[in-house]
Amino acid sequence: MTPSRLAQFPTTRPIAAAIALLCATGAAAQQTQVLQTVTVTAEAERNGGGLGLARQSGAASRLNLRADEVPASVESLGAEAMWARGDLQVKEAVTRTTGLTDISSPGNGIAYSARGFSGNNAVAMLEGGQRLLVGSGTATMPSDPWGYEVIEVLRGPGSVVYGSGTTGATINAVRKAPSRAAAFEAMAGVGGGRALRAGVGGSGALGERGAFRVDAYADHSDGFIDRGQARHAKLLTAITYALTPDLDLDVQLDHVRQKPQRYFGTPLVDGGLSRALRDQNYNVGDADIDFVDDKAVARLTWRATPALTISNELAYMKARRNWRNAEYYVYDALAGRVDRSDYIAIKHDQEQTGNRLEARWNAGANRVVAGWEAAAINFTHTNNAPYGGASSVAPTGFDPGRFDSPDALRPNFATDTTTNALYLEDAYSINERLLVLGGVRHDRYRVALTSLRGGADFTTTLQSTAARLGLTWKLAPDTSLYGQLSTGSDPLTSLLSMNLANSRYKLTRSRQVEGGIKQSLAGGKAEWTAALYRIRKDDIVTRDPSNPALSVQGGAQSSRGAELTASAALARAWRLDANLAYTDASYDTLVEAGGISRAGKRPTDVPKMSANLWLGYRADAWRAGAGLRHVGKRFIDNGNMQAVPGYTTLDATVGWSVNRNLLVQLNLRNLTDKLYASTSYSDSQYLLGDRRHAELTAQWRY
Repeated sequence: MTPSRLAQFPTTRPIAAAIALLCATGAAAQQTQVLQTVTVTAEAERNGGGLGLARQSGAASRLNLRADEVPASVESLGAEAMWARGDLQVKEAVTRTTGLTDISSPGNGIAYSARGFSGNNAVAMLEGGQRLLVGSGTATMPSDPWGYEVIEVLRGPGSVVYGSGTTGATINAVRKAPSRAAAFEAMAGVGGGRALRAGVGGSGALGERGAFRVDAYADHSDGFIDRGQARHAKLLTAITYALTPDLDLDVQLDHVRQKPQRYFGTPLVDGGLSRALRDQNYNVGDADIDFVDDKAVARLTWRATPALTISNELAYMKARRNWRNAEYYVYDALAGRVDRSDYIAIKHDQEQTGNRLEARWNAGANRVVAGWEAAAINFTHTNNAPYGGASSVAPTGFDPGRFDSPDALRPNFATDTTTNALYLEDAYSINERLLVLGGVRHDRYRVALTSLRGGADFTTTLQSTAARLGLTWKLAPDTSLYGQLSTGSDPLTSLLSMNLANSRYKLTRSRQVEGGIKQSLAGGKAEWTAALYRIRKDDIVTRDPSNPALSVQGGAQSSRGAELTASAALARAWRLDANLAYTDASYDTLVEAGGISRAGKRPTDVPKMSANLWLGYRADAWRAGAGLRHVGKRFIDNGNMQAVPGYTTLDATVGWSVNRNLLVQLNLRNLTDKLYASTSYSDSQYLLGDRRHAELTAQWRY
């Protein structure tokens, strides 16, 4: 990365030198005490694959059960696997897991579809088990995998562990932990779309009883469209310190800033994608998208007895987001012009302070965890509604113009939200082969909205109780059958930004039945899982069948499906990873305006089929891989009248270990140069996937 580019991120300038100095100091420090760390050592992950069945999963349970013990669908991606496949964004890695589809856009930040349910009100994203409550449907992190040890995915309702908004899936990014062992790593990359990226990270001893970890990253790209100009920078820091032999203090301080591509899609021509318009960006010239996230976490852990551990975790998170764009485009074939409208300016200011008090008991055949979570969230929404402004430009070679709206940007509303939750989870080993996992959680949300434009204020209270009961039966030491019943809940809209009309509604209710098998063969050289499930969500908003002018909470949607995931070492140097998800999702009861029933129709953004295949090779100093990603057709409307076409893309990597410390890798993306849409933004415009490109990266570590 050039100095001029790095200058855009002033917080990153001294980081590389500081980390190197700290690591050198840590190497010289005397190691007088061994602190707990999280380590992923599976041979499969070093070869760029594996399902991680033997790894403890924090996303699926608060009891740190192994994935093959949990009666649920769990998958993990290690840092080595992500690097081997050339996945330089978290969403690239996550959507290589089973049944996860990317539906991200500049409006929702990062978003996924899973098991028939879509968006940030149904698929939760966490970082280190911490979750920033979603405001106005937008989530912005974690976005890149640098500094993370593993990405965990729990499919299906996870409300017992993380509260409402988890019916589809839960994604948890686990940080690289501080270690007293001195370590340093760095990476740099250059590639298509004028992409430049760099990252550094390291750990070492801190005094005689502590350890630290620091990771920093920055990138810049013009993308594959005009005026893309995306950039991103972050700093992650963590310290762990043994205050006494039985009392540990862990502290994290993080800062992330993103300026994503100011691109809201390409207009359809004659109802389809136009290769001639592939590089065009119809946003205004002074468009802006800016996301800033800060987080501070302090955790005390007391090992009161060999069986009892008590911890208290205090977290503060702040998000500031800004949009100023022309967002709606329609191609006018008769005039040969592109009409632009919806000149939208929006700001989010969100602060969240939370505390989690938790006790764990682990003795004999019983493992129990109980806790209390509380949080206070302040959210202010500023916009220029009703979003006037319009213009027309030529399809190519046009002056993008400037943001010109007749509507002033002014505060709209503010909400104060308090949350309280009590939870209990128990894993009981009946014998060496049978494990029963049960859990219950009660959440209570109090939302108070103040209109800043003279509208009506309101206060509402929402609550939900979620439960899970599952059984894991080990047929053999390496083979498990499981079944579970679980319930959950989702908000109808973002809790922090509900309006007066939605304040009278309760949370939706979901329930799932799931069964499956998990097996490891040949000492872990091959792993596979299979799952069957059915989920039903009740209390979605529908029109009253007897009076279509009224909206009531009487709708329902459901999904059922099958998932198959496998990873196998075909020979000493070869490994194959594959997954397939079939999702049959539909509305059971949904009446829209005019009394039109959508029963039997597929919900938006849900593909019926999705699949991934990756073949990896690693021998001596060389490694390589190639993979297919398939996403089926998805509808963009409840009537299933318009769809985003399905697509299949081909990726590949080639890597060379110059020596034991340096790896050089060429990542090739979309080798067939497939013209495809990743998602829709409106019925007249789709967001296009990246064209064929290559990126050369270098990773150095000791």
